[in-house]
Amino acid sequence: MTTLLNAVQPATLLPADGTWFHNPAIQQGLLQAIWETLEMSFVATLITVLIGLPLGLALVATSKGHLFPNPGVNSVLAVIVNFGRSIPFLILAIAIMPFTRLVSGSTLGWKATVVPLVVGAVPYFARLVESNILGIEWGKVEAAQMMGASRSRILFDVLVREASAPLVQSITILAVTIIGYGAMAGALGAGGLGQMAMNYGYSRFEPDVMVITVIMIAIIVQLTQMIGDMISRRVDHR
Repeated sequence: MTTLLNAVQPATLLPADGTWFHNPAIQQGLLQAIWETLEMSFVATLITVLIGLPLGLALVATSKGHLFPNPGVNSVLAVIVNFGRSIPFLILAIAIMPFTRLVSGSTLGWKATVVPLVVGAVPYFARLVESNILGIEWGKVEAAQMMGASRSRILFDVLVREASAPLVQSITILAVTIIGYGAMAGALGAGGLGQMAMNYGYSRFEPDVMVITVIMIAIIVQLTQMIGDMISRRVDHR
């Protein structure tokens, strides 16, 4: 790990001739680190939702007694999701480095880190989607069936619509989790606030950088939660 940490150090570390907001690392690197964290979190969350939402719907729809019951497909999906959720993120990120390099051309930087973030978060989000959809009263499905709605329409126009508020809450939880994973991935050269905290706060023993980066991450998480709560209230049809 020491070798790995040394490998992700910037080529020329800025001299620490000040502290707090007079620290050159803060003055010249904080805004870029915040922007990289936002980009990494947004892109990873978006791709995870695009993949995890249909996967979660498939888990529900293929379960016993549901709209498209298929025990074989459901068992395979469940095993894939459970296996994906069982691997700690840092171990996953290291294990799939060849795949990350194949997809993004590198294993360093926020763009490359999106790959393990998505791989690690999709199974987690699929289970959240499954839980949200299963929380919808079955009577609403039966009412739609009595009106002649197709199974596909029931899945998307009834179940997804009725679960829109909890789904937004799940996406918010997902985004906050990805922000945390992204900060953790700073130890592997992910860029953003996590790498800044690792390079300067930990490796160079600069507590001011560590404190400021932690505060910035906490503010981003708080704003994400507030935006998620606001959208959830607006789409709540219950």
